[in-house]
Amino acid sequence: MDDLQQLFNRHRKYILYLLAIFVLGWGFSSFQSIFMGLILGTSISFFNLWMMVRRMDKFGEAVLAGRKMRSLGTLSRMAAAILAVFIAMQYPETFNLISVIIGLMTSYLVIVIDALISILFRKDKQREER
Repeated sequence: MDDLQQLFNRHRKYILYLLAIFVLGWGFSSFQSIFMGLILGTSISFFNLWMMVRRMDKFGEAVLAGRKMRSLGTLSRMAAAILAVFIAMQYPETFNLISVIIGLMTSYLVIVIDALISILFRKDKQREER
């Protein structure tokens, strides 16, 4: 499970960098509702990623101990996403709904981009070893 924690730490760093960029965009641009939507969606996305990693740790411990696990928390992650959309719909002047939805996908985009980068680096290392 150390690999999972290393991945999460790397993903956390990337997401926090993105959140910092979004905060700067909110503070220094005229597209404040768009950046607020990105901030809200990305924050919920990061929370969902953290919750998933925590559940996967517990799942790994349960498997090693021979116990069963009820679920990986899909319902609670969906509820968090629905809450973000609900907030955006209640305050459309503050949060752009499309930006919230894009923000909700941020952690998945970070995971995919990180995986692609690690695959590319792995190929480069294999070429250097030859």
